[in-house]
Amino acid sequence: MTADGHGSKIKSRIRNMLRTPSVKLRRNREENIAGKVTLERVLGITASGNSGLACDHHSGLVVYPAGCVVVLLNPRKNRQHHILNTSRKTITALSFSPDGKYLVTGESGHLPAVRVWEVCERRQVAELQQHKYGVSCVAFSPDSKYIVSVGYQHDMMVHVWAWKKNTVVAANKVSSKVTAVDFSEDSSYFVTAGNRHVKFWYLDRSKSNKASAPVPLLGRSGLLGELRNNFFCDLACGRGSKADSTFCITSSGLLCEFNSKRMLDKWVDLRTRVARSLCVSEELIFCGCGDGIVRAFSPADMRFICTLPRPHPLGTDVSAVTQASHLFSNKMDARYPDSVAVTYDPVSHWLSCVYNDHSLYVWDVRDLRRVGKVHSALYHASCVWDLQMFPEVLELPESGLSSGVFLSCSADNTIRLWSTDGQRHYHIQNVLSKELLKVIYIDGNTTALVDTEGSASVSTEKAEGQNAETRTGIRTISVSPDGKHLASGDRNGTLRVHDLSSMAEIQKVVAHDAEILCLEYSKPETGLKMLATASRDRLIHVLDADKDYGLVQTLDEHSSSITAVRFAANDSKVKMISCGADKSIYFRTAHRSDRSLEFRRSHHVVRKTTLYDMDVDPSCKYAAVGCQDRCIRIFNISTGKQKKLYKGSLTEDGSLLKVQTDPSGQYIATSSSDKNISIFDFRSGECVATMFGHSEIVTGIKFTNDCKHLISVSGDRSSMCLSHPLLIISAVSLFGATRVEVFLLTWNMEVIKHIYTHSLSLSLSLSHTHTHMHTHTHTHTCTHMLFDIRLLTDSDGTAEPLSSDEDSSDLEDEDDEDEEEEEKKMAISSMDEAIRKVSDPLGDSRHEVFLRQHFETLLNDYVLTFSPAEPPVTMETCRLTIAELHNTVRRTTELYSQVKSHGTGSEVSAEQQEMERVLTEALVIVKTQLESLPLSAHGREGLGGEEDRTLALLQQYSELLLKSVEKRLDYRI
Repeated sequence: MTADGHGSKIKSRIRNMLRTPSVKLRRNREENIAGKVTLERVLGITASGNSGLACDHHSGLVVYPAGCVVVLLNPRKNRQHHILNTSRKTITALSFSPDGKYLVTGESGHLPAVRVWEVCERRQVAELQQHKYGVSCVAFSPDSKYIVSVGYQHDMMVHVWAWKKNTVVAANKVSSKVTAVDFSEDSSYFVTAGNRHVKFWYLDRSKSNKASAPVPLLGRSGLLGELRNNFFCDLACGRGSKADSTFCITSSGLLCEFNSKRMLDKWVDLRTRVARSLCVSEELIFCGCGDGIVRAFSPADMRFICTLPRPHPLGTDVSAVTQASHLFSNKMDARYPDSVAVTYDPVSHWLSCVYNDHSLYVWDVRDLRRVGKVHSALYHASCVWDLQMFPEVLELPESGLSSGVFLSCSADNTIRLWSTDGQRHYHIQNVLSKELLKVIYIDGNTTALVDTEGSASVSTEKAEGQNAETRTGIRTISVSPDGKHLASGDRNGTLRVHDLSSMAEIQKVVAHDAEILCLEYSKPETGLKMLATASRDRLIHVLDADKDYGLVQTLDEHSSSITAVRFAANDSKVKMISCGADKSIYFRTAHRSDRSLEFRRSHHVVRKTTLYDMDVDPSCKYAAVGCQDRCIRIFNISTGKQKKLYKGSLTEDGSLLKVQTDPSGQYIATSSSDKNISIFDFRSGECVATMFGHSEIVTGIKFTNDCKHLISVSGDRSSMCLSHPLLIISAVSLFGATRVEVFLLTWNMEVIKHIYTHSLSLSLSLSHTHTHMHTHTHTHTCTHMLFDIRLLTDSDGTAEPLSSDEDSSDLEDEDDEDEEEEEKKMAISSMDEAIRKVSDPLGDSRHEVFLRQHFETLLNDYVLTFSPAEPPVTMETCRLTIAELHNTVRRTTELYSQVKSHGTGSEVSAEQQEMERVLTEALVIVKTQLESLPLSAHGREGLGGEEDRTLALLQQYSELLLKSVEKRLDYRI
């Protein structure tokens, strides 16, 4: 074969690489991603009573439900572990076994199950199913042999389970609403309490062990006397010297004691308007009451001991509580949330309390005269409607916020700012929550801040799927790209704008006649500062954010609710796209005159299904729409044509409610009305991961700016932070005109090696610098690492086409190919030049083998040297100076000289000479570019500006490249 013929083969493979993605890479990556998405943190709690809160005396763990997730919290370390209920049903009750090894949970919904979980492994070991509608409370017997479960009022059943055998040993009906159950210390009986109900149940073990079918439970009612019309909302059997007694609490505020003969022996007035819960140990009784009150009594004689400190008042400025003294300074006119659940750990002397504003406190009550706070967390009290990430900005804003912050809005009339990275934001960290930074209260009414559904007078047995939220609240939010303004729209059509530096409300206007469903700021690349508001009243208002949000234009083309509106900069034009329940998508183009700006319709597309949400990919070429038929439809923004269609859900139920592309444009996340979240490859439509955890529909999903996490919010009042198993590195080519995206799995280093070693042929074209040398600074994120990568598919590799009802070609249409043709030609020409430089005159394939081996070595060196989980972007790890770089270049030249001197043939010497010349030239050009980079006022010793960070990353890249070259040359010598 001639040299020209061999070069032609290489050119063909390069052209295939530039036009065709690696299918094998995609498949290997997706197989490993699917099992690596993990639930990292849950910001929410759905416990409405004592049956939803428990603690383990052995490990100190506090457990509570959050949707269909059980959160196992270590209060001291603020660390969470999670148990996910695979049935997607809401967890309503839970309890630890006496030894702490097992956890039993009850759930609501059709045919609910009682499930037993092994705590250490967090896996299910038993599933017990006999109830029909829901389980209100569960408990282990002290010997751990039995579990008792009580169904909802309409279920009317009490079951005793021999759970290891998965059998019901005894059962009976109960006609009252039951909210609490507890076993006596000797396991001889258990007691249930509820509406006008206190009943003692006795199990004949001799009969139950012999019987093949459940035996009837023997129940005896407590003698209530004059308190027979009370609601007994919680109970606990006595311990130690009071093991024969049973303590109950009534919603009217009475603490009662029943003796061994089931008689109401004595009671104490708690002096509160309402009581909710109690817990009992050998030394103390704690009663959770209204207005944040928790009172302590002695079980021996019902003597009052003390009242514990209250939590924060409703409407507290969380960011202002920076010292413990601020928390304990009670205000006369303040209103406090009710204590709805309490549990006590007698070993660590910690009392955990849940309040009806969905906050959690863990108090240290070792010394009741000096009660301290171990842990606290504040969450939304109602449905969470929307969330937004704080944008990445070049300069730190006056608010002190950064890209590690996200915002959520809720029906509780608040907007909350959260931290995802654990770093300090908003100047000073508060003492109430490590995640919550700030709460913006929309009005002074505190009624919406508490959840009344868990009260004794309101039934918590809500029908499955019933909408829990009917109150007004904040429906949607949006943050301006410069991070200065926060726009919010409520369910009454009112638009508000807050200044994030002062959190002051600077604009308030009734913009619509119905709830605002979408807010969108124009991106900086559009050159405009606009805010679009879309509503259920079928109108879109375009406001000028630079001119006090004055009205620019009102659009009324839609005939039904508008579900999404987005801006995009495309083909040097500003586009605005909107979709709605009228099954229409409108593509509009901005036209500027001397006095005004006007969006005019350019395309109108109608589909046969309702369009619920839309997002624009980072390139602004495509709009992805989530539809009622569970499909994702991808439209070309320039032409308005549908290019792709694929399923956005793996199930056959429900509709797609939300779609969100990640900042790299490689993946798209969807949420469905079946409560599942899925991640798909944006181009191929292949599902790479599915997640669940919410018990209500997911109302919002967002990728974090670093692409490491996916955050979701829901109607179950919780937000979940899902750890995404990708370190997404934007590889901006230092030596070429093309930019490629590289995705590395951070959890499995062997997978990285396998993918790159066995699925790819890799080539490093260092001489590409000679033809197209320029420095590309990527300002989208500061954590990107820079290195030159060329991915080559197999010669016969082809991309799998996406399924489409109109087009089955690759996502890049003909127009896009024309736009990129010049760039590809430049890249091909440059790589052709590189091949000619290193081609062997004899026509063998030694140059190709060398390129492949050299780059595999480089990649393996990178994997072993740096941990992708923690990208080394600090100056301490990038302190390679220009002088040191020059010395390394000289060292490389010397090594090549040694290689040359060891050559035995003219062909080898020629190849080595060419290698020396090309690599040395490349390194010298890198050095030149490093020296020419501008520095900020902070100099090279800090990371004060984008130039410093870029320099640090370039230095890191150069050091890595040179080390790999030295290692390769030492090996050859």
